[in-house]
Amino acid sequence: MAKRERRERGKAGILDNISYAMSYGNQLSEDELYAIHAASLDVLMEIGVKVESEEARKLFAEGGCTVEDEIVKIPAYLVEECIRTAPSTILLAGRNPKNDYVVKQKKVSFINFGEGVNVIDPYTKEYRRSVKEDLERNTKVIDAINVLPCAYRSVASQDKAGSVQALHNMEAMFNNTTKHCFIGPDGKKNIEKIIDMAAFIAGGRDELKKRPLVTFNLCPTSPLQLNPTATDALILGARAGIPCNIISMALSGATSSVTLAGTLVTHNAEVLSAVVLSQLAEKGAAVLYASSTSIMDMRHLTTPVGAPELAMISNAVAQLANYYNLPSFVAGG
Repeated sequence: MAKRERRERGKAGILDNISYAMSYGNQLSEDELYAIHAASLDVLMEIGVKVESEEARKLFAEGGCTVEDEIVKIPAYLVEECIRTAPSTILLAGRNPKNDYVVKQKKVSFINFGEGVNVIDPYTKEYRRSVKEDLERNTKVIDAINVLPCAYRSVASQDKAGSVQALHNMEAMFNNTTKHCFIGPDGKKNIEKIIDMAAFIAGGRDELKKRPLVTFNLCPTSPLQLNPTATDALILGARAGIPCNIISMALSGATSSVTLAGTLVTHNAEVLSAVVLSQLAEKGAAVLYASSTSIMDMRHLTTPVGAPELAMISNAVAQLANYYNLPSFVAGG
C-alpha cells in the first residue's frame, strides 16, 4: 500500500508540473508526455468509456476489451497497437486535384471553424439564425481564399429539417467548393447518404477510398463517453475510407478536472478510445487527433472559446499528437 501511495503521489506531482508548464505555454518534456499517456491508459483500463452503440461494443469486445453493460475497458496493449496502425500522413482530396491537401507531421495550415448558428445578414445587417444560403455563400468565400486549403462547415442550414440538415449542409458545400470538406454527418442515415454523395462525385466507392473528398467531424461526450453519432461516423467512415476528425470538447472545471493536466488526461483518453474503435473497424483507417477543449467560465457558466486556456490546451494537444505520430487539428485561441 505504501508503494502504491508513493506512486500516486509521484503521478500527482508530475501532473502538477504539467499544469504549470501548460499555463506558460511551455514545451512538454518526453517524461511529461509519457505521464499523460500513462495516466490515460490507466483511465481506459480501470475506469473505461461509456459506449451506447451495440455494434461498437461488439467491435471492442472482439478486439480484446472488457465490456460490462455499456462500459468498455480498453487494455493498454490494444491502445498502443491501434495508435501504431493509424496513419501519420493523410490525403484530404479535393474535387479538383489541384486542391488536394496532405496532412502530416510538422506541417501547419489554417482552416475556418464552425458551426455558427447566427449570422449578421450581409445585406440587411439583421442578426438572425443561419440558413442554407448562408452556408453556400460562406463556402464560396472559403473556396476563394488561397490560404485555406480545406473548407469546414461554417454555419448550419437551419431553414431545413433537423433530421436532414447535415445532407443540406453537405450539398451546399459540395456545390460551392472544389476543396476538401469537413462536416459533422449527424446520424447513421445521413452518414450513409453523405458517403453515397461523395462516392457519386468521386466516381464510385473504390475511387472515394483512393481520394476521400470529405472528413467526418465527430465529438466524444465528456467525460469519457462515445455517443452513437460518434461511433457510427467512426465505423462507417473507416470502412468507406473517410478520414475522421476526433474532436474532444472537454470543459475544465465542468466535464473534466479543474486542472489543465487533468483535463488533458480526460481529453486524451476520449480521443484514444475513438482511435481504437476506428482501427478495430478498419485497420489503417485515417484519423485526426483533434481538440476544441476549453474551460468553463464559473462566473457566467459559459464556454469562452477565446480563453487563454484553450490555446494552452491546444498547444499541449498538438504536442501529444506529435508524440503519437498522428495528424492534429486544434482550435485557435
